[in-house]
Amino acid sequence: MRATLGGSAVAGPIAIAVATAVLLTGAPASAAPMNGYEMPFPCGQEWTGATRPSHSPDRRAIDWNRPGDVGDDVVASAPGTVSSVTRSASGYGNHVRVAHARGESTLYAHLYTLSVAAGQTVDQGARLGTVGSTGNSTGPHLHFEERNASGVMAPFFGGVRFVFGSTQASGNCVDVPLAGDFLGTDEAEVATFRRATTSRFRIQRPGKKPLVVRFGTSTAQPVVGDWDGNGKSNIGVRDPVTKTFSLRTAPTVSTIVFGRRADLPIAGDWDGDGAWEVGVRRATLGEFRLRFADGTVSVALFGDANDIPVTGDWNGDSVTDLGAYDAARAIFKLRIVDDQGLAWAARVPFGEPGDLPVTADWDGNGRTDLGVWDPDTGVFSKRLAANPAGVRVRAVAQVRFGKPR
Repeated sequence: MRATLGGSAVAGPIAIAVATAVLLTGAPASAAPMNGYEMPFPCGQEWTGATRPSHSPDRRAIDWNRPGDVGDDVVASAPGTVSSVTRSASGYGNHVRVAHARGESTLYAHLYTLSVAAGQTVDQGARLGTVGSTGNSTGPHLHFEERNASGVMAPFFGGVRFVFGSTQASGNCVDVPLAGDFLGTDEAEVATFRRATTSRFRIQRPGKKPLVVRFGTSTAQPVVGDWDGNGKSNIGVRDPVTKTFSLRTAPTVSTIVFGRRADLPIAGDWDGDGAWEVGVRRATLGEFRLRFADGTVSVALFGDANDIPVTGDWNGDSVTDLGAYDAARAIFKLRIVDDQGLAWAARVPFGEPGDLPVTADWDGNGRTDLGVWDPDTGVFSKRLAANPAGVRVRAVAQVRFGKPR
């Protein structure tokens, strides 16, 4: 397809001057991408992006650099599905392709390590791997492309066309929706995890300013659960690099190493004793792995590779059940195991394609309800029903909380 892919790293004042000249004399500008891409790096990090006339496959591709960048995190520029994860000693080297809405995609090349699996759904800001110099590369850098069916597009970040040769701070500072009974009222509150150098959990409080707790890093995976069994939800994060859960029950933090790098964290009360445990979902296998307090592990297969895992007590028996959300079709898939050990599944449409799932007990009836968060508006929609899998819905309550993307 091409003689060279990605090429060598471009750095230094001379390279920047050449790259800027390319912007002035290069190919005509193309229309802005239809997805809201942000830089492929954690919130606030400063990177220089350059190109050159011979840049393959297109001068619109960006080579990103900053001092000491080997091993730095690379994150998803927009939400999507990992279409391929390739390990190679040539061409793009180790690289990841992510498919986005409206037929667009992004490519992240010459990676040192890989943190995702093909078929896995990733949110904006999720860690994909680290900067390296694999494949046809003569120096560490990230080769990045925004693509559509016609090829590489002119890159835009935050809706603004990127100026080659410039140094910019990443605006990949998104909110991740959460919910839990943080106040101990039996009814859950909405919350967000705001990605930053030191990330912040923001919890809505009726009639008061949000409760803000700094915890975790920009690439951490947030998780919520009642770690000490006192009836209140606590915050936690999982580091996808070290595979370590850090569970906060103020003033202490406990840690558990569990799963693989590409796994997604989940939490629930797997044995019904009141204290929540952790687990992971392995997207490639559609496999939930539930870790009990004594270290034993239970495995259940449920959902498709590109589903987003959810958990909740769907039948009110005090034991957490499993679920999955198909974000492309806006359908919840709920799994319940009866007293005979048989697993039953229900499909419940709720939300709009592209929404992110949130599950919690909105009305305090002892059963977990369904909900979604619209990234475009920052609005939570809570589905209130006597039975989360039931057809009859009493109401849908909406609340605006969190930063729209």
